Amino acid sequence: MKTFAKYMAVFAATATLALCADITGTVTPGKAGSVVYVNANPGQSYPAPPKPVIMDQKSLLFQPHVLAVQVGSTVEFRNSDKVQHNIFWPSISGNKKMSHNMGTWPTGEARPFKFDTVGVVPLLCNVHPEMSGFIVVSPTPYYAITDESGKYKISGVPNGSYTVTAWHEGKKAQSKPVTVSNEATADFDLK
Repeated sequence: MKTFAKYMAVFAATATLALCADITGTVTPGKAGSVVYVNANPGQSYPAPPKPVIMDQKSLLFQPHVLAVQVGSTVEFRNSDKVQHNIFWPSISGNKKMSHNMGTWPTGEARPFKFDTVGVVPLLCNVHPEMSGFIVVSPTPYYAITDESGKYKISGVPNGSYTVTAWHEGKKAQSKPVTVSNEATADFDLK
């Protein structure tokens, strides 16, 4: 009986994977740091990830410079420098009502923040105005950051029709419809 139950569990997992595919493509100009994400269809919701994601302040930089997370994620902001830092964002996707200031704190401390709003969060530091970074909050767990040549791969997307969006710092975001069935390709030109 236990063998049959294990067989059925493996069969169910394999069948589920067969109904999922990858979305691949290129964002031009070919630079690392573009974020590509699948938008949620009406009625779709996804559980928030249980583990926090790290955004560090190290060598007077936000590290990583661009971080992608799923909506509902908690980001743990750390200070690994030997100086005090501050983190604030003036808006989320241009909405100034969504601004927030995390405050200033010394080396070794961390502060969490849960992102419940989809959008682009421009990070700044009041102590070091030359510092900047971005968090892109995706509406789904299906997102990727491009490599140095602008290529990306979003794995495990359930078959269906979606809108996929590409974002890059300083460029206008672009969206397009994509149908996922065994595999899908979506290229973006953000020039």
